[in-house]
Amino acid sequence: MITQSSVSTVSYTAFPGAPTVRKEAEAFLPTEFGSFSIAGYRSLDSDEEFVVVYKGAESSDRPAPVRIHSQCLTGDVFHSVKCDCGPQLERALKTIAAEGRGAVVYQHQEGRGIGIINKIKAYSLQDKGADTIEANLMLGLDVDLRQYGQCVEILRDLGFTKVKALTNNPEKIQAMRDGGLEVVERVPIEFEPSEHTEKYLSVKKFQMGHFLNLVTQNI
Repeated sequence: MITQSSVSTVSYTAFPGAPTVRKEAEAFLPTEFGSFSIAGYRSLDSDEEFVVVYKGAESSDRPAPVRIHSQCLTGDVFHSVKCDCGPQLERALKTIAAEGRGAVVYQHQEGRGIGIINKIKAYSLQDKGADTIEANLMLGLDVDLRQYGQCVEILRDLGFTKVKALTNNPEKIQAMRDGGLEVVERVPIEFEPSEHTEKYLSVKKFQMGHFLNLVTQNI
C-alpha cells in the first residue's frame, strides 16, 4: 500500500504489451456540469464495457484531473446517502469542466465487483449491523474484486499521461502509476460524514487504507 506522502513522487513503469481495450463509439455529451465527449470502450479479453466522459484529450504538459469511478447504481442514479459515490462523481465532473481538461472513466464493477444483486444482499446484512467488509465475507464474497488496469489504458489511449488523481483510494493511484501515468498530485474528494456514511467511511479509512480525514461536525 502506498502512503499519502508518496503520492506526489513520480514513480511508474510503462504500460506493457498490446492493447486490451478498444474504442467502439464516441459522441458529444452536454450535461448540467458542462459539455463533454463520451466514448465507449470494450475489453478485448472479457465481456466488460467501459464509459469515459472527458474534455481536452489532446496531449499536454499540463496535468489533467482524472478519476476512475466504479459504478454505483444506488448512489450515482438513485442518490442513496449510504455512500459518497454520487457526490464524488459530480465533484469530479465539475472539476474537469472548470479546468477544461480531464476524464472520468466509469467502470462497470458494481459493489466493488460483486454485482448489484449481491450488493443489495450485503445492504440487508448491513441493515442488521454488519459493516461493508463483514457483509461481503458473510456472503462468501471477496472484499474488493476491482481491477483498474484497463481503466488506466483508456486514459493513456486518450492522451492523459500526466494527471492529478481525483481519488481517496491508494489502489487507484498505484494502478495509474503501474500503467504508466505520471501522477503529479492526489486531489482529495471527500465529504463530511453523515449518520448514514460514518461507518462506511470509517471502514474505508481504517480497514482499506483510504486517505480520509473523517472530520465531523454533528453526527
